Amino acid sequence: MPELRRDPVLGRWVIVAHERAKRPSDFPVELQRKSPDFCPFCEGNESKTPNEIYAVRTRDSKPNTPGWKVRVVPNKFPALGIEGDLDKRGHGIYDRMNGIGAHEVIIESPSHNISLTELSETHIEDVYLTYLNRVKDLDRDHRMICPMIFKNVGFTAGATLEHTHSQIIATPVVPRTVLQEMEGARRFYDYRGRCLFCDIIAQEKDEGVRLVEENDSFVSFCPYASRFPFETWVLPRNHQARFDKESPALMRDLAGLMRRTLLRLERALNLPPYNYMIHTTPFDNQDVEYYHWHIEIIPRLTKVAGFEWGTGFYINPVPPEAAGTFLREVDI
Repeated sequence: MPELRRDPVLGRWVIVAHERAKRPSDFPVELQRKSPDFCPFCEGNESKTPNEIYAVRTRDSKPNTPGWKVRVVPNKFPALGIEGDLDKRGHGIYDRMNGIGAHEVIIESPSHNISLTELSETHIEDVYLTYLNRVKDLDRDHRMICPMIFKNVGFTAGATLEHTHSQIIATPVVPRTVLQEMEGARRFYDYRGRCLFCDIIAQEKDEGVRLVEENDSFVSFCPYASRFPFETWVLPRNHQARFDKESPALMRDLAGLMRRTLLRLERALNLPPYNYMIHTTPFDNQDVEYYHWHIEIIPRLTKVAGFEWGTGFYINPVPPEAAGTFLREVDI
């Protein structure tokens, strides 16, 4: 029988459709696109992107030349523009402001035909240290309110270029999803005096069935009320509300856990398209006791259709207990 499950953070209901349960092999595989004849992200094509903002480089190399390991450039077609003032204003009952923000691309490797999971843990650590450095820098701009770090892998997940990369968009308002998460976590804290996310970590470790990976600093698991098949969350064990306040020393552990978690998803689901997003509190929040930064990984195996758009419900044909067990048993 199908089961309704309530997300403890947002209060959102999810339908876990046991009778529709699918094995990983039942999901369609995205056709791989042919590599383009030209890629602006490849080493040697630095002049084809905007000038770099930041890079992890060999000591003898110069900006906007070969010799880099990780490179950050402004998005050539940004969602928000960096120049200008917000100019907040009203129009009757409506509010608007100029589309001010930052939109940056983190090119994760000079090589084209390589995925994040094929990089060494040291290299992935450099990627996450780059995230930290860029978010810390964006925090200095008083117009920026909240950063969103995200990665799109595969055409159906929104990736317009195959070359492994991720993005940061800093917005002048708090994204609605982050705001809703903070409000839900605040209600729990006001009632119980504890961080909801810390309680989730404790319960997932205690039950174990949805657990995917863990190390001394991080844990990954399939959430109890997963919206999508094989949805996986990554949380730091120790409480921290802001990603950019996390210790740089922990990025090695994050790199290792993310690599192993993504490898399990890739091997279980035959290289699925996916998105991951880092949810963190806004810049003006310092030591928030009720929120916990985290990463949400969403394999793009099913489509959101009319029922989901109309109700806010999601239908998940793979119980998270089955997903967690399957991922743990994948040989990596």
